[in-house]
Amino acid sequence: MGTVPVYRWRLAPDGLATRRQLRALGLRPGGQDVAAQLERPRRRRGPLVAYLYSIEQAKPVRPMTPARWAALERANAARRTCPECGRDAGYVIPASLGMCATCAYPEEQRAA
Repeated sequence: MGTVPVYRWRLAPDGLATRRQLRALGLRPGGQDVAAQLERPRRRRGPLVAYLYSIEQAKPVRPMTPARWAALERANAARRTCPECGRDAGYVIPASLGMCATCAYPEEQRAA
């Protein structure tokens, strides 16, 4: 990959899109190289960089198969299951707690 053009925020030409923009159009980069780079200035940590891809060379998103849907459901269920009590918390357990709120704060549960 050689040198790619760099554009300022909101000044990229038509026909280029980020991965998220491609996904919103039902497309994916499809193995193409980065066509350009987008920079958004930030004060403290340097510029925010996003890669741009050609919309013309993008390919359609692959459809979800029943096996992929099942794998996604299992992965989401694992994120909701408390490792302490083994119950489905009904929400994604935050990594900062590492367990459901009932197990993390048992004294508050007894007071209620």
